[in-house]
Amino acid sequence: MRFPFVGFITILVLVLLASDSCSSTHENIEEKTLAIIKPDGLLGNYTDDIKRTISEYGFHIFKEKTVQFDEATVKRFYEEHSSKSFFSSLTKYMTSGPVLVMVLEKDNAIADWRALMGPTDARKAKITHPHSIRSMCGLDTQKNCVHGSDSTKSAEREISFFFRELSADIITEHDEL
Repeated sequence: MRFPFVGFITILVLVLLASDSCSSTHENIEEKTLAIIKPDGLLGNYTDDIKRTISEYGFHIFKEKTVQFDEATVKRFYEEHSSKSFFSSLTKYMTSGPVLVMVLEKDNAIADWRALMGPTDARKAKITHPHSIRSMCGLDTQKNCVHGSDSTKSAEREISFFFRELSADIITEHDEL
């Protein structure tokens, strides 16, 4: 015996699945943020562990590339810190080896990436945020293994710094107005 509503339910499920897949491509635009695995992370062979952690926490690596900074590029990228006492050592450190630059994507990407990185001072992270990335592979305030954008405005600037082709595509859920 066939139940008359089985065909209706099957059609309803198919319609709902089709409308969900169509709407998700347009309505669920995920936030993007910039992440950098710094020289100590790359040279310390933490890249695979960091990328696995990124994936486990629901991020999608939208784009990535390995870069060797020169002094001029570091100074342009970290320009906001140019008047600070640590700027020259930061420049030297960031040019000491290659870095992996990634665009991460997910809902609330900026805040979630900052939380996953842990405190700037890796020594503090080891105590207060033992499961953070900086706890896993950072050494101190400067050699803290990873970088992340601290705001929507910073994410837009930093992503377009490394991936000019994405500058027109940077769309986030957070409206600065």
